[in-house]
Amino acid sequence: MTKLDIAIDKALDWSKKNQAPEGFWIGHIDTNCCMEAEWIMAMHFLGLCDDPKFPRIVQAILSEQRPDGSWEVYYQAPTGDINTTVECYTALKIAGYPADSEPMTKAREWILAHGGLRHIRVFTKYWLALLGQWPWEYTPNLPPEIIFLPPWAPFNIYRFSSWARATIVPIALLCSRRPVRPLPTDKNIDELFPDGRDKFDFRPLRKDRLFSWEGFFLAADRFLNWYAKWPFQPFRETARKYCLDWLIKHQDEDGGWGGIQPPLIYSLMALYNEGYLLCHPMLQKGLKAFDRHWSREKETGLYINASESIIWDTFLTMLAFLDCEVDPLESTSFQKALEWILGKFVEAPGDWQVYLKEVQPGAWSFERANTWYPDIDDTAVGLIVIARILHKFPHHSDMKRKLRLAIDWLLAMQSSNGGWAAFDKDNNSLMVTKIPFCDFGEALDPPSVDVTGHVIEALGFLGKTKDEPAIKKAIEYIKSEQEPDGSWFGRWGVNYIYGTGAVLPGLKAVGEDMDADYVQKAARWIAEHQNSDGGWGESCASYMDNSFRGRGISTASQTGWALMALVAAGGKAFEKNIVRGIEFLVQTQRDDGTWDEPWYTGTGFPGYGWGDRADLEKVADKLHQGPELSRGFMLNYNLYRHYFPLMALGRARRYLKNR
Repeated sequence: MTKLDIAIDKALDWSKKNQAPEGFWIGHIDTNCCMEAEWIMAMHFLGLCDDPKFPRIVQAILSEQRPDGSWEVYYQAPTGDINTTVECYTALKIAGYPADSEPMTKAREWILAHGGLRHIRVFTKYWLALLGQWPWEYTPNLPPEIIFLPPWAPFNIYRFSSWARATIVPIALLCSRRPVRPLPTDKNIDELFPDGRDKFDFRPLRKDRLFSWEGFFLAADRFLNWYAKWPFQPFRETARKYCLDWLIKHQDEDGGWGGIQPPLIYSLMALYNEGYLLCHPMLQKGLKAFDRHWSREKETGLYINASESIIWDTFLTMLAFLDCEVDPLESTSFQKALEWILGKFVEAPGDWQVYLKEVQPGAWSFERANTWYPDIDDTAVGLIVIARILHKFPHHSDMKRKLRLAIDWLLAMQSSNGGWAAFDKDNNSLMVTKIPFCDFGEALDPPSVDVTGHVIEALGFLGKTKDEPAIKKAIEYIKSEQEPDGSWFGRWGVNYIYGTGAVLPGLKAVGEDMDADYVQKAARWIAEHQNSDGGWGESCASYMDNSFRGRGISTASQTGWALMALVAAGGKAFEKNIVRGIEFLVQTQRDDGTWDEPWYTGTGFPGYGWGDRADLEKVADKLHQGPELSRGFMLNYNLYRHYFPLMALGRARRYLKNR
C-alpha cells in the first residue's frame, strides 16, 4: 500500500469509530463567547441563575479571554471584538466577578481603549436594555405590527433571511413591552460609563449623510420609539397575539427555533415576558435543549452551541466514503447512515412556501429538528450521495420517491438570477438592510456561487448537462460572479478557496469544458496560492482585507477544497500542485487518522449586511468593521478538518490512477 492508501484507510477508520450508534456523524461548531455570555444574561432575565451549568459556562468564558483582556470573533483574529467583550464583561458581572478582579480590569481597559459603549451593535444594546443598563428608547424599535405586513410588502418578515425573521419576531415582542430585569447594584456596569451615564451619548452613530435611506430609517425609528410610549396603540395587542402564535407554531421538536441559538434564547425570554411560566411545556422544552445537543463539554468549560451541523456532517462523511471508493453494500457504517438520513427527509410545510405555494415540500435541513427551514446546500449534497448509489439499490422505492421530490424542490428554489441561496428564493431585497436593526450579520439570503456549485454538481450526477435551461442559467450566474483574478467569493466557507473549490467540481459534473479560459484561470489562482508546505489556507480576515485573499496558515479543510478544485480542473499543469497537496495532508495527519485544525474555516456572516460579495474598496468605511469582523460571525466546523481532506485524498487518488 502507498502512503496515500494508508492515509485514506486511517481516516476511514476514524470515521467509523466516531459514528454515533444511530448512524449519524456530528462535529460541534466553535463560534465566539457571545453564545455563553447571552445564555448567562438570559438566565438572569428568567430568574434561573442557580442552573447547575452556570459555573462551567463561566469557566468557558474565562478560558477564551485573550491576553489583552478582550474576546474575539474567530481564532487568532488580529484584534478582539467590542461587542463580544462587552457581553462577556456583563455576563461575568452577573456571575459575581467584581470590577477590580484581574479579568474584569483587563476587559474594561480594553473596552474603554477601543471606543467604549458608543461602538456596540444593536444586539448588544438589546441585551443591556433588558438588564437595565441601556435606555430602551435608544435601541432600534421593532414593532410587532410588522407581523401584519403582507408578502408583497417591502418589510414583510419573509423578505428577511430565515435566521433574521426567526429572531425578529421574539425581539418585536420584547421591544413592544420593553421589559427590564435590573442587575443588582454590585453587578451593574456603571464603570463602563467612566464620565457617568448622564453625560453619555446613547444616540446611534451616524454612518451616512443626512439625506439618505439611513437618515430616513433613523427618523422612522425615532417615531417608533415615541409611539412605543404613546398610551393609544390600536392593534398592538392583536399584533402581539399574532407574534405569539407565530412563535408557538415555529418551535422545533428539539425545543429550538430556526435551528440556531439567537431565536431560541430570544423566544424563551419573549414567551416568559408574555406570561408563560417556566414550567410551561414550551419553555421547558427550550430550556432542556441546553442540557442536550445545544451545549457541549470541553476541557475548558461548557459551551453553548450556536447551531448543529448533523445532517451536513453526515452527508459529507457519506460523500467522503464514496470518494474513497467504499462500496455502500459492503459498509455497515454507510448503510446505518443512509437509513438515518432518509428518516430525516423533510416533507412538512416551511416558510419558503410563502412565495412558492404550489411547490411540494421535499428536502433536508441542516440541523436535526429544523423542519421549517430545509437547506438547499444540504439537499444538494444529499442528492449527490443518492445519485451515486441509486444503482446499488434498484428496489428502494422510498429513496427514489424522495429523490424525485428533492429534485423538484431544488429546481423550484432557483433564484431569478440563476443561482441558489441557502434557504429561500430571491431573498435579496436590499431595502430591508437599511433599517437600524440590521447592523450585525446578514439580513438577507441571496444566491451564492458555492451553493450554486453544489446544486449543479448534484444535477450533473443525476444526468443533467450544461445544456439544461436551469444549469445554463446557473453557469451564466457563476461566470458573472467570477473575480478578476479568477477566483470566486465563498459565502458559506472561508473564503475564495471555498468558493472556487465548490464551483469547479460543479462545472465538471455538468460537462463544462474544463479547458475553458475562465476555468483554467480559476485553477491557476488556486495553484498560485499554494503555501510552501504544500497546503492551502485563508484567513477569515479576507472578508475585509483583500491582502488575505487565498492567504493564511495551511489547514486540512482548505487544502481539501483546493485539491478538489485542481482535480476537477485536470491537466498536467497542476499535477505537481496536487502531489504536494497530498503530501501535506499525509504528513499532517494524526496517528489516529484525523487532522488538527483550530482555525475557523466556516462562515456564518461576513458582516456585510446583505450576505453577498462586496467591493471592499467602496464599502469598507460604511461597514465600520475591520478584519476582526465585529459585524460577522465565523465558525469552526470540527468535522471539516476530517471529511474534506478525506474527500480530496480519495478524488486525488482516483485522478492519479486514471491520468
